[in-house]
Amino acid sequence: MEDVTYTKGLYTATATARPVDGGAYRGVVTLSRDEGGELEDTLYEVEATSASEEEALEEAKALAHRILGEIEF
Repeated sequence: MEDVTYTKGLYTATATARPVDGGAYRGVVTLSRDEGGELEDTLYEVEATSASEEEALEEAKALAHRILGEIEF
């Protein structure tokens, strides 16, 4: 499954789903801040695991929207 990328100003949030133990998946968001040559990354994980990769990606996309929505310029 492909990652989904959202951008707001200098910030890029990349949502993905990763497999975890027991056949479950967890949504993950990598938030990057482009400071003109120097990238600063922060990793966020969805708290709950999901039974499918698609569900985990949907959770990660929702988290990415919340993170970018909280950023103020």
